Amino acid sequence: MKTSYIRNAVFSAVVLLSVSCKKYLEEIPNNALPTESAITDASTARAAIIGTYDRLQGYYSSSYPTLGTITTDNVVFNGTLSEYLQLDQNAIPTDNVITVAAYQGIYRTINSANSVIAYVPLVKDPLLTTAERNRILGEAYFIRALSYFDLARGWGGVQLQLKPTTDLSVLKGIKRSTLDQTYDQVLADLIQAEQLLPEDATTRNRAQKSAARALRARLHLYRKQWADAETYATQVINNTKYTLVKPYKSFFTAPFQTAESVLELAYSVNDRNSYWNLWYPSSAGGQFTLKPSDALVAKLNNPAIGGSRNSLIAGSGNAVYGVLYNTTATSTDPSYLIRIAELYLIRAEARAQQDKLLDAASDLNAVRARADVGVTTATTQSGLIQAIEDENAIEFAFEAHRWFDLVRTERAGAVLGINNKNFWLFPIPYSDIQSDPDVTQNPGY
Repeated sequence: MKTSYIRNAVFSAVVLLSVSCKKYLEEIPNNALPTESAITDASTARAAIIGTYDRLQGYYSSSYPTLGTITTDNVVFNGTLSEYLQLDQNAIPTDNVITVAAYQGIYRTINSANSVIAYVPLVKDPLLTTAERNRILGEAYFIRALSYFDLARGWGGVQLQLKPTTDLSVLKGIKRSTLDQTYDQVLADLIQAEQLLPEDATTRNRAQKSAARALRARLHLYRKQWADAETYATQVINNTKYTLVKPYKSFFTAPFQTAESVLELAYSVNDRNSYWNLWYPSSAGGQFTLKPSDALVAKLNNPAIGGSRNSLIAGSGNAVYGVLYNTTATSTDPSYLIRIAELYLIRAEARAQQDKLLDAASDLNAVRARADVGVTTATTQSGLIQAIEDENAIEFAFEAHRWFDLVRTERAGAVLGINNKNFWLFPIPYSDIQSDPDVTQNPGY
């Protein structure tokens, strides 16, 4: 978390202390606990990790998925707000509202996880059992790993803040790390998380061992460590708790937390996910800012490509819209962080890169079969890798994958026409550059 955030927090604390009403001085918000003094027993430890999930929900309920979609060929701008047009045109200023919200929201999440990691081990409450303490810590390490992974693939190497920002001195002297160093930290946190997290139970909206293994598979894929990516994807695929559900649309229509989900973030009527609003037309109460591209609509409606995945769209003509987020009345759609389909496609790509072509095709065909699409006709290594890229684009059309896939494979130039690699990373917010002398801007901005 950056200096400007801490300064605002200190100012807010002064304002709160000046409030005369004793009631407000005594009440502590459930998800905004003052870290060093508040995590003191079992109940506040539990509240702290829920607060960390709440931070994660915050950046996954709009800003971060938007960065992974509107920047690509699958989704186009259809509204009036300039911050979305800038993303659609890949002409992003350093004060773009969406990139700023995502970047700063991720660091807030990291700071919350840091507080759990720092203070939960100090709790002496006998009601906090060793098993529960380990689970809470494992979840915090996992969330920090995911947060740094999301920063790295969006902004490159970043400042690694591993202690809670209790005062300004904690922030001094932390330079930006390299991309490899940032990914090394993600790996270290995932190793800790896997050791501490419980074996998978029934819940799918809190991290467990398979979530750590799945994220590790994704991390190894991004680092082109093909054998490791295959190994960790296999561990999750072999867990009978997870399976490709059919029909395709059943994973995103209520009830949620199907066998498809390795991890999803749950929302409720009291903690809403209003992301649907950006996708639905005004006739259905939405803004219709994010719109499926004509090319994507054609692919989804082609039985040989989209198959049953045309259930991702509704409407006709110029009014086709995305319905992945569909609980318009209650705004309780989950954020889909990791689905088992991704593990099949991770393993398929890792196997293809290792020249295990028949095995790669088998994994690819498993995803295609679930969507009622015929087996792939690709037989060469290059053909299979392209087929897997194409399948990812359709399978995760409105999830935060396409942009990051094209950047990691260095295909953003060929597919999107963005040949200047400087613009494959998002800009560091101008406010952060101004407030912290240790942070430097990405080239080109």
